[in-house]
Amino acid sequence: MQTEIRSLTADECDAAYRQAAYALLQDNGWSQRITSLEQFDALVNASSCNFIALHEGQVIGYIRAITDGLSNGSISMLVVDSAYRKQGVGRDLVQAVINSAPGATWVLCAGHEGSANFFEKLGFEVSSMAMERNRKS
Repeated sequence: MQTEIRSLTADECDAAYRQAAYALLQDNGWSQRITSLEQFDALVNASSCNFIALHEGQVIGYIRAITDGLSNGSISMLVVDSAYRKQGVGRDLVQAVINSAPGATWVLCAGHEGSANFFEKLGFEVSSMAMERNRKS
């Protein structure tokens, strides 16, 4: 399958890509966290890494991460259209993020079913060093 992985910016000319990435998140369990396209745009603008996966011009995957580019990085969101899972799209999106800061230590929350196994295959390991402070409701 021919897939294009490229950066996504909130101010790019083709707003359809932003809207498609937003719709993909909404369709895959992020609707409580991302409630509007405006909120999605704010997240894109606040994140240093935003990549989309395109197949025949259609957005089929999205990843968002934050990094200082040198030492630390955190993958915040990864979603792939269910019709394209298990075809390397998620792996390619994660690799694009890692390549954006190859010297960084990358961390993430692998809370969705099956995500820990997926990230372990990409070289991530369970860490006893991480701590978490949940957002207040």
